[in-house]
Amino acid sequence: MKITDIKIIVASPGRNFVTVKVYTDQGLYGIGDATVNGREKAVVAYLEEHVVPCLIGRDPFQSEDIWHYLYRGAYWRRGPITMAAISGIDMALWDIKAKAAGLPLYQLLGGKSRDRVMVYKHVGGSDIAEVVEGVAAMQEQGLRAVRAQVAIPGLPPIYGTGDSTDQAAGGMIRPLPNEEVWATHKYLPLVPKLFEKLRDTVGWDLHLLHDVHHRLTPIEAARLGRDLEPYRLFWLEDAIPAELQEGFRLFRQHTTQPIAVGEIFNSVYDATTLISEQLIDYLRVTSVHAGGVTGLKKMFDFAAIYHVRSACHGPMDVSPVAMGCNIHVDTAINNFGIQEFSGYTEETLEMFPRAWSYEAGFLEAGEAPGHGVDIDEDVAAKHPYSPAYLPVARLEDGTLTSW
Repeated sequence: MKITDIKIIVASPGRNFVTVKVYTDQGLYGIGDATVNGREKAVVAYLEEHVVPCLIGRDPFQSEDIWHYLYRGAYWRRGPITMAAISGIDMALWDIKAKAAGLPLYQLLGGKSRDRVMVYKHVGGSDIAEVVEGVAAMQEQGLRAVRAQVAIPGLPPIYGTGDSTDQAAGGMIRPLPNEEVWATHKYLPLVPKLFEKLRDTVGWDLHLLHDVHHRLTPIEAARLGRDLEPYRLFWLEDAIPAELQEGFRLFRQHTTQPIAVGEIFNSVYDATTLISEQLIDYLRVTSVHAGGVTGLKKMFDFAAIYHVRSACHGPMDVSPVAMGCNIHVDTAINNFGIQEFSGYTEETLEMFPRAWSYEAGFLEAGEAPGHGVDIDEDVAAKHPYSPAYLPVARLEDGTLTSW
């Protein structure tokens, strides 16, 4: 079997997605996700100008060799654009391989370790009462885990707390990124009050999660982690920027709060210190940004040695294709933890027919050969690309900070 053509499809059914379609000389094709939110066209150029010409005529079954060819062979390794391009190709190759075998992808990864995959969804609000009401509603829908975010009083809504300031998620399209306002000293005393009220309302059976979005220093994160310990969070996510892995040592030594990080990681090298020193409890990489199925499996297998569990990133900009790959990996590995699932627009679901399914807090991979997700190109043609950006954040005095 040989690769005969590779097509790159860019469409915006509610938000922008970059989809890779790999064709073979035996009629089989595979689909992959290569989306980098807010930098979609950079990945398209990387694929069309540098990756596709190198792969025509190659054997699609040689996914491991092709992965290293694109990673090591480029010399300029890693980074979000390179790894998204590799991810899209890798997902498509695994899709082809599993289709040729007539098996769902999880069977090629070792078979089922579980029948279904627990997810968490998001609830945000302008004040504590609104968040508590939303979390209680999720609990009534059968959710076992919910992430809770609340706006800071006196400041405009920020990510995850109100009407979306993420343009790519359906907010107002502007020529430049929206700028949010952040104040750590107002945030730190607010969050424990939120979770105290949540525990009083929803009890202790529901898993509660919280995302800081890289906004704290290690000692600030340690203080927050210690303050949240009475409320037994499932995890505290992205509390500090992860470029300096050693910063987690200070954070870890001051709190027993479970720690999650990794949604902006591109390879295992972004997390070797965090994993090997057991400075985190959950690794939040995802197939579209960490090297596809191959990259994801490598990272989670390494993490398993050190008692670190998986927690695939799953916002709306991880397309249903990458979500499908995540679910198959989640189903197969032993050290699964949880899967983020924020859901999709109806337009997105129409564009990506899929075998995976969601019901009452759980995802199932389905039994279709491959990863089970396709793309309807007629629907895609109705949703042309439109430039959109993630926000940036500034402190109250105007200093740029982490979003």
